[in-house]
Amino acid sequence: MDYLAQGLIDAIRLLMSLDEETFSAILTTLRISSLSILMSLSIGIPCGFGLGYFDFPGKKPIRSVVDTLLAMPTVVVGLFVYAFISRRGPLGEFGLLFTIPGIAIAQTILVLPIVISLTATAIESLDRRVRFTLISLGAKRSQIALASLLEARYAVLIAVITAYGRAISEVGVSMMIGGNIKWNTRTITTAIALETGKGQFSMGIALGIVLLLLAFLVNGSLAFLRKRS
Repeated sequence: MDYLAQGLIDAIRLLMSLDEETFSAILTTLRISSLSILMSLSIGIPCGFGLGYFDFPGKKPIRSVVDTLLAMPTVVVGLFVYAFISRRGPLGEFGLLFTIPGIAIAQTILVLPIVISLTATAIESLDRRVRFTLISLGAKRSQIALASLLEARYAVLIAVITAYGRAISEVGVSMMIGGNIKWNTRTITTAIALETGKGQFSMGIALGIVLLLLAFLVNGSLAFLRKRS
């Protein structure tokens, strides 16, 4: 057990000294997860709102597909994205493989069902009388949609934070699409996997501490928003 204690001491030293390699992985993780969340929100919130607000043919099958994709394995997402953006793939000319945008695209696909499903659930949970009241007051469709989103804002934020938590803790997609390239596409999770395999527990523990802190921050935000909602 001495090596664990020494690893913890070395990990704290790495964090306190602002070790460049350690913080490179941290900043890369934050960049990728933030980019993927922005893309997933721009697509997922409008889609989730439409799925939860409107009634249309095929709504139930679509909702079933979205809910099923919540459990989509990360390696499957990585496999399909790799096939599309590799040199032999249809998007190979854009050079996205082993890049931060490439990982962000894959993570967007991974977390998009979370945003759509939870946003749809939030809209469906709204009191129907809100909509009828707005209609009776002569509100336009755009005003009704905006008012509904504002009414469900805390529940939608829960969807956002849940998706962000999935993104920062993901390892399969980051490894397959990013290639775990030092100073470039190495994230917290892929660095932990690599350094632990090499027996370098100090950096693995340091990055694990940061990941745990991020997880606590995400879970704390979720608990706060659930109380507000």
